[in-house]
Amino acid sequence: MIAQVLFLLLAAASVGLFTFNVKKIIRNIRLGRPLDRSDRKAERWMVLLKVAFGQTKMVVRPVPGILHLLIYAGFIIINMEVLEIAIDGILGTHRVFSFAGMLYSILTGTFEWLALGVLLACVVFLIRRNVIRLKRFTGTEMTSWPRSDANYILLTEILLMTAYLTMNAADRSLQLTGAEHYKVAGAFPVSAWLMPLMPANENTLVFVERACWWFHITGIFAFLNYLPYSKHFHIIMAFPNTWYSNLEPKGEFTNMQSVTNEVKAMLDPSFVPGTAAETSRFGAKDVTDLSWKSLMDAYTCTECGRCTSECPANITGKLLSPRKIMMDTRDRLTEAGKHLDKGTGEPDGKSLLDDYITREEIWACTTCNACTRACPVNIDPLSIIVELRRYAVMEESQAPASINNMFGNTENNGAPWKYPASDRFAWANDT
Repeated sequence: MIAQVLFLLLAAASVGLFTFNVKKIIRNIRLGRPLDRSDRKAERWMVLLKVAFGQTKMVVRPVPGILHLLIYAGFIIINMEVLEIAIDGILGTHRVFSFAGMLYSILTGTFEWLALGVLLACVVFLIRRNVIRLKRFTGTEMTSWPRSDANYILLTEILLMTAYLTMNAADRSLQLTGAEHYKVAGAFPVSAWLMPLMPANENTLVFVERACWWFHITGIFAFLNYLPYSKHFHIIMAFPNTWYSNLEPKGEFTNMQSVTNEVKAMLDPSFVPGTAAETSRFGAKDVTDLSWKSLMDAYTCTECGRCTSECPANITGKLLSPRKIMMDTRDRLTEAGKHLDKGTGEPDGKSLLDDYITREEIWACTTCNACTRACPVNIDPLSIIVELRRYAVMEESQAPASINNMFGNTENNGAPWKYPASDRFAWANDT
């Protein structure tokens, strides 16, 4: 009974803390501007199935794609084993699903092979990050915390899988010795390799099995509550984020309703604007000026660097890194949320533009949309960059000289070029 009470207290505390932190994240996302992404539901479900569940954009790069798919499958399927552990912890039973007989053996054997696959994949990922040091895992935005965050998760996964296999090896040894409460059940093709390393004494075996059991489930609860503070929150956010993907042609600019209404009123004096709320600011200066979807994107980013590695501006040495745009947005949103928690009602004097993202970064973007195409979970850094540009142009009238020249030519000549409309086809003349 003591073990059951401890387990229930641990589970309740873990779930309660996780729920508390998730509610804060949802609150922060809702600080963004309204955006309707409830249309074309059938198409959205297909995107979710292909991109989030099917991992179709991950396997574009086969090596990391296959390794990630292995970890992903292990994470999803091994949760069935976690369900059994949770029920055993609540009821005080041991291997409560063992009544399934042959099916149980198939499942436990599959879990073990997946656990080994997850362990090996994590080791390879650690080597890629810390020994090979792939270029896309570096950059000015990849400070000590982002690098450490990735390593912490990989090491945690290795420890959890090691504990799981060691627990099974001790359990199987106890089954074969006929220990009380350890009835013969399940198949253990991987942990069988560890059985020769298990102690011969039954009491010590029970201690090893119970210690690994508690370490495994406690580690899972700790991992759960680490997620809201980590880039690995994408484990949860990837699914809603892909469902709410932008289904319009990628890179297509959105119209601002207030500006559209002004143009319509100029062209048609009888036009009467709708009742939609007017925009208080053109573009975005801070995170609260962005749409809630852009803020969701920020929490979904896993900092893999695929966007930055595909960005032509970054490749040619410019300051822009789409990954940094997302990381800066998330950091600013987190800071704004903490300031909101203080309840002072006073602005903190900071903004996303200038304090986090520089003007040089936003104007280095070519709007080619390579970053969005490369993202495994359909994050859209371009929409944030465009909104920051809109603010600079429409609110501050600040833009690079080349952009201002283009604006002037468009206003005077009806085209971005400096010559008048009457000369547009001069190139076709024979003379």
